Amino acid sequence: MEIQDVVKVTSKGQVTIPNRIRKRLHLEKNHFVSFKMTNQGVLLFPVEIKEQSPYTDEEWSKIEKLASKKGKRSPAPQSAKKHIDSL
Repeated sequence: MEIQDVVKVTSKGQVTIPNRIRKRLHLEKNHFVSFKMTNQGVLLFPVEIKEQSPYTDEEWSKIEKLASKKGKRSPAPQSAKKHIDSL
């Protein structure tokens, strides 16, 4: 099935993908597309971007272990003020 539509390019180089094409490609807000330039023109493909973690599973394990440890409590603001006044 071939669908053809004409749309205007904005001053920022943006175009709106016609609704019937978005529906056909199952494109929704925040989805990604890829453009491929060919001798016949430009092709547009929906793509799925999989988020990658900046850390390995081993690193995440270490981070979670550190985060679960109890930290030192800060003194009450009043005692901090007393300490500053004594300086």
